[in-house]
Amino acid sequence: MGRRNITQVSDFILMGLTDSEEIRLVLFTLFLLIYLMTVLGNVGMILIIYLDSRLHTPMYFFLSHLSFLDLSYSSVITPKTLANLLTSKQNISYLNCFTQMSFFVFLGATECFLLSSMAYDRYAAICSPLYYPIVMSTRRCCSLVFGCYLMGFMDSFVNGLCMSRLHFCKSNIIFHFFCDLSPILALSCTDTHDIEIIISTFAGSSLVLSLLTIAVSYVSIVSTILKITSTSSKQKAFSTCASHLLGVTVFYGTMIFTYLKPNKSYSLGKDQIASVFYTIVIPMLNPLIYSLRNKEVKNALSRVVQKTK
Repeated sequence: MGRRNITQVSDFILMGLTDSEEIRLVLFTLFLLIYLMTVLGNVGMILIIYLDSRLHTPMYFFLSHLSFLDLSYSSVITPKTLANLLTSKQNISYLNCFTQMSFFVFLGATECFLLSSMAYDRYAAICSPLYYPIVMSTRRCCSLVFGCYLMGFMDSFVNGLCMSRLHFCKSNIIFHFFCDLSPILALSCTDTHDIEIIISTFAGSSLVLSLLTIAVSYVSIVSTILKITSTSSKQKAFSTCASHLLGVTVFYGTMIFTYLKPNKSYSLGKDQIASVFYTIVIPMLNPLIYSLRNKEVKNALSRVVQKTK
């Protein structure tokens, strides 16, 4: 009888970031500029790597996929957020909500593993430079990238399977600006304890595995760099890792702050700020992080511009 009384909702209402029309207009302008910079930066990075043959190396192969993930990651969330900031009707259908969440999990998990693959690439380049072309062959690089997407898909599939068992009968108001896991679980009128354990186990395993790969890679890298006697060689080795290390710190820092805590400690204000940072701001920052300190990218851009002229 309890199940018969459950009325499955057909859509959700995204409460967004604020009720103030003035603030919403300011946020719309800011987010639109950030999104345009994200599209321009990531598409530009992909095109430069594709058009310049000197960047056809494992490091830039991974970087092109990172740009693709950031572009997709932002496009899953930002356009709907921009539309909601301009209208009072902030509905999202049940199907679209769970589609958004599935792509969000898929792209986020894939990026975690891609960052760990990039760390492995830096390890191979610095710790085994003579064997680097063999260790990071085209086949190996393609296998690593395929594995990243596969692991991301598995995380998303498990997440979707668990969320499909939920029923919503009390409220359809999501206190967030996109369909994220914690606020949706809070709406369910069924017991979510087992689902939370399953999702946390898979997400935690993915996070620990990728972070462990990054940690082991960088311990070996630092150990190798410290043995180098030449100061200029040390600086060159550190500079090749600095951008990736900064990107890893920013990405994982916000992820850990938001998700590695009990669901009951979900805080609307703090978690929304963190969510804005890793869904809208970080995809814009990555092209800047990997290009501003990189002479190869700057030189490649100059060569592409000269060819175009």
